[in-house]
Amino acid sequence: MWQLRKTAHLVLTDDGGAILDERTGRWTQLTPTSSAAVMLLLAGGSEDDAARQYAARYGIDADQAAKDIAGVASSLTERGIATTTTATLRSRWRWGR
Repeated sequence: MWQLRKTAHLVLTDDGGAILDERTGRWTQLTPTSSAAVMLLLAGGSEDDAARQYAARYGIDADQAAKDIAGVASSLTERGIATTTTATLRSRWRWGR
């Protein structure tokens, strides 16, 4: 699952959006379409789910939507603003002890 780091905060604006990285104090500006991509990624589905919704929203083909979503996701991940987690949460409690 793709998600913003705990120290990154998304702000939507009239002309797109921005993400504040508390660790560095830097803002990353987002276009309206990249803001939409981030919101779809944060909705909790997979990148494929986000790409399908993105394609439907903007009336573009699935391949282009997948490239756009992957581009936004990888760019923010490479900057350290987002992360991809595949691990599942495990209970810390051991019942039956």
